Amino acid sequence: MSEMQDKNYSAEESYGEDAIQVLEGLEAVRKRPGMYIGDTSDGTGLHHLVFEVVDNSIDEALAGYADHINVTINRDESITVVDNGRGIPTDVKMSDKHEPKRSAAEIALTELHAGGKFNQNSYKVSGGLHGVGVSCVNALSSWLKLTVRREGVEHYLNFKKGVLQDRLVEKVQTPNGPVEVSPMHVSGATDRRGTEVQFLPDAEIFGTVDFHYEVLSSRLRELSFLNNGVKIHLADLRKGKDEVFQFAGGVSGFVDFINRDKTKIHDNCFYTNKTVTVNPEENINVEVAMQWTDGYTENFLAYTNNIPQKDGGTHVNGLRSAMTAVIKRYIEESEFAKKEKIDLTGEDIREGLTCVLSLKMPEPKFSSQTKDKLVSSEARPAVEQVVRTALESYLQENPKDARIICEKIMDAARAREAARKARETTRRKG
Repeated sequence: MSEMQDKNYSAEESYGEDAIQVLEGLEAVRKRPGMYIGDTSDGTGLHHLVFEVVDNSIDEALAGYADHINVTINRDESITVVDNGRGIPTDVKMSDKHEPKRSAAEIALTELHAGGKFNQNSYKVSGGLHGVGVSCVNALSSWLKLTVRREGVEHYLNFKKGVLQDRLVEKVQTPNGPVEVSPMHVSGATDRRGTEVQFLPDAEIFGTVDFHYEVLSSRLRELSFLNNGVKIHLADLRKGKDEVFQFAGGVSGFVDFINRDKTKIHDNCFYTNKTVTVNPEENINVEVAMQWTDGYTENFLAYTNNIPQKDGGTHVNGLRSAMTAVIKRYIEESEFAKKEKIDLTGEDIREGLTCVLSLKMPEPKFSSQTKDKLVSSEARPAVEQVVRTALESYLQENPKDARIICEKIMDAARAREAARKARETTRRKG
């Protein structure tokens, strides 16, 4: 008998049926927060909480129901996000299997995978897809107060670490007899509408709760460029700072803002905004702006339904593929190729490029809840089609800009080729 078989394990060391645990409701989020919001120790996850709430307000703006969002960093490090949208539904959901039956707002804040983004009746385009965003914020907060102003009435709910406080229970008559329900508290009448969420992240989860104004302002500025007509107000009551973001020009204005301290080598920024019909029930809107500078690094920002993809994805692959094909063909058909024969690469073409790509599409697919990479297969051909057609027209209609861009690209290719030859020479000598 082997030593492993011969060893007697104590009850504590055994791995039996009692070792299998089921985490109910929001317990899973508190137990493994990184799975839902990213790193909880470096500030990424902490600021992600704010963005999850703001994204819900932006979705209301995309649907055409909101045009003003206020974000406030309070003196106690709590965050308040207010919009003037329709407000989360407040009525009791009678099909709820829970007892007593709860309001739709309570369900949205306490149940994973509960939300209004699963069908396209309420939101054609949205960033929230999995129904876990605001419920995660609730789970990871010391306390959260939800205020909903809807149909002339102000309602509210209070939570501590994801658990509802001061539950109301009433009995209502239904065709099947009396049923216990748990409605939202009513504050009174109001002439305003929209949703207000105030929350304080839990220090047990995040360690130090310290919001960085610059991180929040950078993201809110992005959102203002990506959503023309939406006014976003950021206030920091700790430091008395205040800023309003309401930029025109879409992603073209965004590129201009990014390049404000750089030397742009051509005047006319490439810009296109087209909608592609994928099937009778699905349209994809592609908005792209590009401009080259005299720098040597690429600055590429990609978004799907306002959510940034730092790891790229199918939409980025489609843009790069179309851009490389169009520019290589333009150079080959011009006098540049006749002067010297250099094989261009995608890196040569993108050297010094500032590019912003914004996609609006129903039900995009991401590689994870943090949505850092788009994996929707239909995005690539849609972006390729739009960029190929628009970029060909741009190069033909702007010959001066096209020449400057091509010379920049050829210089990058020569430098790369010279560096390669220098490395080979050094290795041979070695």
